[in-house]
Amino acid sequence: MRTYLDHNATSPIRPEAREAMLAALELQGNASSVHEEGRKARALIETARDEVARALGTIAPAIVFTGGGSESCNQALRCVSVDRLVVSAIEHPCVLEAAKVSGLPVDVLPVDENGVVDVSALGNLLGNGDGRALVSVMLANNETGAIQPVRDVVAVAGEHDALVHCDAVQAFGKLPVNFGLLGVDLLSVSAHKLGGPQGVGALVIRDGLPVSPLVAGGGQELRRRAGTENIAGIAGFAAAVRAAGKTESDFKGLQAKLESALASGPGEVVVFSTGVDRLSNTVCFALTGLEADTALMAFDLDGIAVSSGSACSSGKVQASHVLKAMGASEATTKSAIRVSLGWSSTVEDVNRFSDSWQKIAGRHVARAAAA
Repeated sequence: MRTYLDHNATSPIRPEAREAMLAALELQGNASSVHEEGRKARALIETARDEVARALGTIAPAIVFTGGGSESCNQALRCVSVDRLVVSAIEHPCVLEAAKVSGLPVDVLPVDENGVVDVSALGNLLGNGDGRALVSVMLANNETGAIQPVRDVVAVAGEHDALVHCDAVQAFGKLPVNFGLLGVDLLSVSAHKLGGPQGVGALVIRDGLPVSPLVAGGGQELRRRAGTENIAGIAGFAAAVRAAGKTESDFKGLQAKLESALASGPGEVVVFSTGVDRLSNTVCFALTGLEADTALMAFDLDGIAVSSGSACSSGKVQASHVLKAMGASEATTKSAIRVSLGWSSTVEDVNRFSDSWQKIAGRHVARAAAA
């Protein structure tokens, strides 16, 4: 029996999303066609758009369906007319890499030891540059779970006529995410982090803000993203949003149980970002000297799926840029492990993880003492 505790990487698809996708696959039409089959496909997309918009506290025309969170973030950073970018040091690689290839000057906003952005430094960065800036700050960090002061960022940005993009991919489905209340200009979300299908997401665009298409070739999505829409994916996205709104629980009890097991186990474990508000489903920790790749293989052999704090797209384990930005040592960053809970997680899952950790950490501590 496998224990899946890597929901921040991708959450298993919810039954409601699967059912909606199977029903959508029965539709035969292209949503851009005017015949009955096309109209049925279009109706499904627009119903889904309404549902996602309502969940995000915005209007349906603000929603652009995309191929996922990375595409949404790329469009936000590369397709808005600004003169420079400011990105936080803990952003997801899709934001950091999009900034690099944008051709614009890029400033990096530092974070404190808990992984929270330095809002006062933002004012200095915006005040010292030329031209209009776009600031990109995530709502909740994918590695540590640290929640960012986005509304404070918006307030400072407003003083300098700067735009704000927020990557809410990790937060949506775990926190209330309201586009209007956050006050940002652009917001990215993804389906598969909350139990929807992989390969579909959305970019939310403030009314009146011009955004060029990242994908050219057609007039879909109000000419903001070309290409025939992923009808089944969009249907599954909306169904997952509905299900998350009904069933998403507060994981604080499981988080506390897990962290208690770490504290009482072998060795001195560091849990990151405990001094600030975090996502209640996320625990990022390290036992210095026990490298993450070794621990991950041991967990996998025990039937438990967790991840490094920084598993890259190739599947290799690299030192976390997030933890480095927080001031963690090289040795600690290489030991970081992330446990992330989700809609299917249970007390039994946490118990199995805790039992496995006792064995893995115990072996490491014993070897270190004998060396």
